[in-house]
Amino acid sequence: MAIIGYARVSTEEQELTAQLEQLKGAKVDKVFKEKASGVKQDRPQLVAMLDYCREGDTVIVCKLDRIARSTKHLLEIVEMLEEKKVSFRVLNINLDTATPTGKLMLSMLAAIGQFEREMMLERQREGIRIAKEKGAYKGRKPTAKAMTDRVVEMLSQGKTKQAVADELKIGIASVYRIAKEQRQGESINVESR
Repeated sequence: MAIIGYARVSTEEQELTAQLEQLKGAKVDKVFKEKASGVKQDRPQLVAMLDYCREGDTVIVCKLDRIARSTKHLLEIVEMLEEKKVSFRVLNINLDTATPTGKLMLSMLAAIGQFEREMMLERQREGIRIAKEKGAYKGRKPTAKAMTDRVVEMLSQGKTKQAVADELKIGIASVYRIAKEQRQGESINVESR
């Protein structure tokens, strides 16, 4: 059972020293550290740390914002750790998911995260309603539907569905849907003759 630390600063100019000292004080066995913005999706050391930890381990960070870019992201990370039976500790707020109090704190964070999301969606809906009233909202432009003829043409040339999706920059599911609709349309035309 290892104690694993994760330390991060946002820029190359910032130092990890304070975090590393705190993690050393928490008696970590191994530290994953990186200099990368918290909003970056691809943080190699975070991915490596999540891959490295095993059942019974504990992951420690100095502050929540060092590991996660949002409440939602934090909950995703903690869920991954829980699936691996790894506990999670945050030093500055004394959160420890191995304790009932830590689990309660995490549940409260999850509720706050859900509340934040619902408030954001409510503001978005209100903004769309106001824009529609002013005639300024046109809605999202159809992407795959608008390319139906092109998809059908490319498929008839023998291209694979994946190649069509890649070339037109649309989802593979959209290509399958268009192909299915095309087949159904052809069978209806044949039956009506």
